Amino acid sequence: MLIADIARRAKVSPATVSRVINQPHLVAPERLAQVQAVMTDANYTPTPLHRRRGPKSRMAIPKKIGVWFAGARKNPSLNWFQEQLLQIQPSNERQRVELSLLFSHSADELPRAVLERQVDGIIIQGMEPSATCMQKLAGLPHVWFMTRRTTDYTGDYVEPDNELNGRMAADYLHSRGHKVVAAISTEPTYSAIAWRVKAFVERATALKLNVTSILGDSLADVSYLQHTPVHNESDKLARRVKSANPRPTGLYVPVDHFCGSFFRAMRQAGLKPERDFEAILGNYNPVIYHNLDHLPAALDINLPTLVRKVVDHLIWRIENPQAVGRIGSTVSPSLIATSTQTHSSANEYT
Repeated sequence: MLIADIARRAKVSPATVSRVINQPHLVAPERLAQVQAVMTDANYTPTPLHRRRGPKSRMAIPKKIGVWFAGARKNPSLNWFQEQLLQIQPSNERQRVELSLLFSHSADELPRAVLERQVDGIIIQGMEPSATCMQKLAGLPHVWFMTRRTTDYTGDYVEPDNELNGRMAADYLHSRGHKVVAAISTEPTYSAIAWRVKAFVERATALKLNVTSILGDSLADVSYLQHTPVHNESDKLARRVKSANPRPTGLYVPVDHFCGSFFRAMRQAGLKPERDFEAILGNYNPVIYHNLDHLPAALDINLPTLVRKVVDHLIWRIENPQAVGRIGSTVSPSLIATSTQTHSSANEYT
């Protein structure tokens, strides 16, 4: 039996299985037990390290890279970057990295490893660093990754194509025959949400759809990495959908972290999927998605590609310290539609 088989049975990534075998202390206890239970049930015993065979290669000296979660306390849920990196690492031995996760309680302080230059470069996640921090980063290669970047940010960045995300959602709902659509979300000031919603509304308007935005309250000075939406906010959003006149039948949910509670609130309000509404998610997280009470269409932001691109870009910056100019790149999302959505019609929702 292969690691991939164990991963499939345990519903985790092959990288997670590899970590369970080689670095179990880095795996969350629940996930560790989950994978080990599958291995036991399958009578799977990993080959001892000294007996493993395979071609040996001359490997480059690894780059020391830090992923700085600005404005976030240490949290096992933020180990996702490590898991993604483990999946792409074996495919490119010339760009080996030693990864460390760095945290700071605010965007006004730098981690010690950065201040003492213990890393060759950093990938920035979370809150946008203050101007003072940005000045202190001068000379240290760094790339902004995915989250709260503002248009004023002066450095390189790699992120999902948020505007294309919103446009694709509008196109999808239009293709399904919906005439009245809405963007639904908590935390509307989070930059990725704001860009996606704006693009969705503009595209839906161009398609001559009746479009509205049903958004939650803004939370000032809250790190999106730490924030968990409260359930009563989903209740409010569901009630606003139900009371809208005309009521939208096509819903765009630009992020998925609250969609479970939102769909439950919709059911409690008497609105059922595939009868009263159809949704498309602006993100695809398998753990969240496969725990929903129904499987809507989704836009996969292609996280493995994003991780590969940001690591490659940072290594390029490390190896080309004299390069000038700002470089920004995006990754396009991919549509995931279930067979139900492929064969049903939006006329069923009217």
